Amino acid sequence: MFSIKGVTLKREGSVIFENLDLTIKAGEKIVLLGVNGSGKSTLLKLLNGLVFAQSGELFFEDIALSKKTLKEKTTNEYFRKSVGLVFQNIDAMLFNPSVYDEIAYAPRQLGFDDIDARVRNYAELFGLTPYLQSVPFKLSGGQKQKIALACVMSLSPKVLLLDEPTSALDPASTAKFLEMVRALEITIITATHNLTIAPMLGERVIILDENGKIIYDGKSESAYEIDLLKRAGLII
Repeated sequence: MFSIKGVTLKREGSVIFENLDLTIKAGEKIVLLGVNGSGKSTLLKLLNGLVFAQSGELFFEDIALSKKTLKEKTTNEYFRKSVGLVFQNIDAMLFNPSVYDEIAYAPRQLGFDDIDARVRNYAELFGLTPYLQSVPFKLSGGQKQKIALACVMSLSPKVLLLDEPTSALDPASTAKFLEMVRALEITIITATHNLTIAPMLGERVIILDENGKIIYDGKSESAYEIDLLKRAGLII
């Protein structure tokens, strides 16, 4: 589904990734672990076509992702329908006058013909039905996080990219979210540094060290060894 070959990415003079290689298969549920500043968010943005490498190759299916290819209307629409990202900073995603309009925005832009059904379905799933006419900015952090999830899921994406998706959720909402992730039959990559919920988010774990280097890529049962987590800076 995704193929990253020899990618080097620099931002503001700093090297985030150097000669990065990574393959992601359809249907995988992947946990991306690392401390703040390790490159987790940047990797998700790279996969979402929001930042671009200085060298190397990145493919989604048979699409070579670049500024040039994503300027092509048909390619861009297909990719945006297929891959959705929920940002860590939820406020950066919200700009519509009501929760209904927020969830409906992307389906409207991409030409879906069942917008109302999509909005109401995902509002119900995330417990947002009572707030459909509310102003998003006036809701709680947890409610905003649910809105962001509903916005992305309203497109029925093939790939869901999640950046610290439970940071503002209460325990009950976190449990419901984990249940939803396990039930979805799509590719899901979740970036987190929360070791409590990480084992429940995926069977494959990718761990980045503080310099953006992959120090582990494998099965969940071998990912949480103390020495490995110390190398990543996730525990002291």
